[in-house]
Amino acid sequence: MKVGIIGLGFMGMTHFEAINSLRNVKVQAIATRSEKKRNGDWSSIQGNFGPRGSSQVDLTGIRTYQDYHDLLKDPSIDLVDICLPIGQHEQVVIEALKAGKNVIVEKPITVQEKAAARMVREAEKAKRVLMVAHVLPFFPEFRFLAECIAQEKYGKLLALNMRRVICPPQWLNLPEDMIEMGGFGIDLHIHDNHFISSTCGLPDKVCSVGLSHDGLVEHTQTNYLYKNGPAISCTSGAIASSALQFAHGYQALFEKATLEFDAGTYGSEWVVNRPLVVLKNNGKTHVPKLKGNPEWYGAFAEEFKAAASGLKSGRISPFLAAENALNGVKLCHAEAKSIETGRPVPIK
Repeated sequence: MKVGIIGLGFMGMTHFEAINSLRNVKVQAIATRSEKKRNGDWSSIQGNFGPRGSSQVDLTGIRTYQDYHDLLKDPSIDLVDICLPIGQHEQVVIEALKAGKNVIVEKPITVQEKAAARMVREAEKAKRVLMVAHVLPFFPEFRFLAECIAQEKYGKLLALNMRRVICPPQWLNLPEDMIEMGGFGIDLHIHDNHFISSTCGLPDKVCSVGLSHDGLVEHTQTNYLYKNGPAISCTSGAIASSALQFAHGYQALFEKATLEFDAGTYGSEWVVNRPLVVLKNNGKTHVPKLKGNPEWYGAFAEEFKAAASGLKSGRISPFLAAENALNGVKLCHAEAKSIETGRPVPIK
């Protein structure tokens, strides 16, 4: 599979490294307006994990374009990977689909439900595949949980509580960046909503309490209400103190076992408070051996491996399916409405 990357910020660089680590996937072309980046100087690129970009990236054999429209015309590209700011997703995704390309776009698909629905319809109309790069299910601990839910390895899922909290990121221009990001209720929390809807389906209603500013959610505590499903809740937001840079985890209660995982960046140190453990009904515990690439970009490599496999087989992973990305956006907006009204909100 030959990939063309549009946009070379931190996620574009991350995808580049992830793709290059795979055997049967390669970066065929990149498009960026930056002449320095087209010449291999990526030293200005920095994110909230992983290394800084190198000043001497080897782009031998890779086509470079200043205008992404020229990349869309490249007949050798099988998949266009869009890593642009969120506000540009809809336009460039639709242009790529109309150009006859299969597309993967970095999460979130967009922040507006109607815009996301337009992108999904355009993919159907063009008879091309649109995938959304939600990476959380490809992290080993969350992939294990997803497999346990799907395969009922420990029986049916009875209850799930998830957590994803951060301090206000210093690399953002707050509050100006919040509008394009949709607030942390979308940019951060959509990881959880996408995972929940992809593994358990859409709930009938959500009931949320939280904090919002100018209609943008900063923190939410949500109950997902299923008529005949598991009891699911999630806490997510960006109001933690600066010493709590990031934390995530879950407790999943199945018929035959309970799974627990908890980790985060405390101070500036990554700490695994509770490595993934299976606590069985017979009183015994088990630490599963997790599969995965240990590199900093490892989960993204697994993501693109799944994308290549899906395009080859015609069976797209539910974790990359655009419909589930759209469902994640639906849940985020329903939560915002529930916080505003103080009432449960049906999911339509």
